[in-house]
Amino acid sequence: MQRERVADDVFVFTSDLYAQVTAGIVVTTDGVVLIDTLLFPEETLGIKRYVENRLGTSVRYVINTHSHADHTTGTSFFPDAQVISHALCRQILDERGRDSLARFKSTSADMEDLKLVLPQIVFSSGIFNFYLGNKSFQLWSTPGHSPDSIVCLLKDDRILFAADTLMPLPYFVDGSYDDFLVTLDELRGGNYENVVQGHGEVILRGEVEDKIQNDVDYLLKLRDAVDDALASRSPDKALNAITPEHCGKSRILLHGAVDQLHRNNVVALAAQRRELVQL
Repeated sequence: MQRERVADDVFVFTSDLYAQVTAGIVVTTDGVVLIDTLLFPEETLGIKRYVENRLGTSVRYVINTHSHADHTTGTSFFPDAQVISHALCRQILDERGRDSLARFKSTSADMEDLKLVLPQIVFSSGIFNFYLGNKSFQLWSTPGHSPDSIVCLLKDDRILFAADTLMPLPYFVDGSYDDFLVTLDELRGGNYENVVQGHGEVILRGEVEDKIQNDVDYLLKLRDAVDDALASRSPDKALNAITPEHCGKSRILLHGAVDQLHRNNVVALAAQRRELVQL
């Protein structure tokens, strides 16, 4: 696991074990806010040890930016913390989380101690503000990657924890292509000092707007390529030929995982566009 100091009291932890997924901590005068956890217990427990042993404090709040397991499985390692999420995140965890957790437990003995934790503090619309010690946080809904996705802005520092709303490749298989375009457009002009992606490297201030535009361009190029493929004589062959590079992304990102994410996007969008034609 890699640790990066983004500001004096803000740290980002990046997994070495799963798709460069990230978690962040904000150190306040009254304890720590943890934004997401990591998939494998050993890495989340490493964050906990860092907070308690190196920083001499404790996690007071855990923010679940969305319900996906790679961001939530470690929540149970902070039993004294309050958990904050979108209301849909709590609903999805309540409806699907137990089965998902059971599947993880069946694959590895390391997962045996995991427990489902439902967020105690939820919001459903607008900007949710909360405060801890000397820090102010703003949370809001950013559907696209998933219906329950949110971002967290450390207000005074202008550091945005974007979770999977911004990652090396926009991924909407469990969410909505159309919502993603709207969400990305609404993130423009935020004057962020840094953006912490849900996977991959931290985006620096001068790169943020270009990153958002690149993600929008990817989605638009993908839609055009899928429509052209569906209109061709051999749609399945043409769809299979749509590469990440064709849509402006490199397949080597996330240690090559982007290629499969892109393929899943193609399949999901093709199914959606076929339905529109039939209507």
